[in-house]
Amino acid sequence: MDQLALLFVLLLGAVVSVPVGERLRLPAPVLMTLLGIVLALLDFVPNVDIPPELILPALLPPLLYASVRRTSWRQFAANKRPIFLLAVALVFVTTLSVAAVASAIVPGLPVAAAVALGALVAPPDPVAATAVAGQLGLPRRLVSILEGEGLFNDVTAIVLYHVAIAAVVSGSFAWSDALLELALSAVVAVAVGLALGWAANRLMDLLGDATLQIGLTLLVPFVAYVLAEELHGSGVLAVLTTALFLAEHAVDADDVATRLAGHAFWDIVDTLVTGVAFGLIGLELHTAVHTASGRWGELLGWAGAVAGVVVLVRLVWLLPAAWLAKRLHAKRDYDEDIPMGWRETVVMWWAGMRGVASVALALAIPLTTDAGAAFPDRDEIVFIAFGVIMTTLVLQGLTLPWLVRRLGVRADTAVEREFEKALAVRAAKAARRRLREIEEVEELPEELTERLLRRAFEIGLRISPEMGDEERREAHEQRVGRLRAVRRIQGEMMSAARHEVLAARSEAGADPEIVDRVLRHLDVRSLR
Repeated sequence: MDQLALLFVLLLGAVVSVPVGERLRLPAPVLMTLLGIVLALLDFVPNVDIPPELILPALLPPLLYASVRRTSWRQFAANKRPIFLLAVALVFVTTLSVAAVASAIVPGLPVAAAVALGALVAPPDPVAATAVAGQLGLPRRLVSILEGEGLFNDVTAIVLYHVAIAAVVSGSFAWSDALLELALSAVVAVAVGLALGWAANRLMDLLGDATLQIGLTLLVPFVAYVLAEELHGSGVLAVLTTALFLAEHAVDADDVATRLAGHAFWDIVDTLVTGVAFGLIGLELHTAVHTASGRWGELLGWAGAVAGVVVLVRLVWLLPAAWLAKRLHAKRDYDEDIPMGWRETVVMWWAGMRGVASVALALAIPLTTDAGAAFPDRDEIVFIAFGVIMTTLVLQGLTLPWLVRRLGVRADTAVEREFEKALAVRAAKAARRRLREIEEVEELPEELTERLLRRAFEIGLRISPEMGDEERREAHEQRVGRLRAVRRIQGEMMSAARHEVLAARSEAGADPEIVDRVLRHLDVRSLR
């Protein structure tokens, strides 16, 4: 098996792991990691041979962009305090704690290399955490915090990582230079992200076509990352800024085709890239086994100690941080998401799984320094990182569902239904208000007006049946029943038409381009 065949196996596994995970009630990222481990144990499967400098640019931009699409700037602004406590402060604390322990237990490990190790294992993975949270039905506020933490802690950790790696590679380090580099990196990244987001938004208006617009969104995160890195900024923060800008400004309420196709496209990209990334984590067992040859006890001890520090520091930090966030939340009426009680705090602690960012950073460690010497203890750092990732991802990922059930942490469905009902009422009122505006300039028959008013009410009723009284709900259900019967029959009629047109494709003299055009017309009519 060569590298290309291995890639296709991982892509196939990424697709299959989703339904298998749903059936087994296990997170797809954990299944992909286990698949990678199985592949790594097979003799005919080759070692992963990807240049370290290509790992981060290839994996992180699409994953970050896909994650940001599920959130909004308003959500980040409302949760800035818990995100700061988790994504910035906790990453610094974890990095320093791991660096201190690693320097003490690994003989000869330079301080800068220990800081690089701490930075690459510090950020919990948002993809793994939200994938697990989505299946467990956790409260939305916890999912929001995990998503925000996952995005911003990658930014913090990667900047720290680059500073530490630069210190090892160049052989010099100064705190003043490091802090200045951190500040400049953030400023450059935000500037690049805003400029590129503005330019991409304008270009989308010029392109017009949904296919071209979606193609542009695929290029934008890579351009943002590479451009920011070339200008010595944070590529991750640039992608984050660009994605947030486009999420806020590149939204046309009436552009239904682009929105539906874009969501479908990015769901596919997210599934495939996530699957490959977590498969690579498992495949790194090859490297780990090679590194540990004859030193299993020593290396496993180091990896276990660092993993224990990572898990323990998160718990020790979260308990007072959650208490502080709750006290500040009580004093000031901010609309922010915070853990409510110790049970939710414990779930947040155990959901701190390491994943894509950590393995990408570990694999991206340079092979040599500027002086031409081998990067100090690179194999040991990669092994320890792999041990931490496997411990947190597999152990915590497999036991988190059990912990959630034991603690009884569940989403508040009543609140979600009330919010959905409120949105349904707003949608119906907006439709009726627009109808009244049209009536002022156009003369509509009374019968048509009554029918349109009923349709406006049904817009909200279809979103949330609870918004109507019992009589209206019963009448709506009867109309829906009749409509379903009509749609079923129409669907069968359209199916017969599509089969007939498709059969003409293989007939002599048939122009396949015309057949496809007619078939596309029927497909669009079927969707409507």
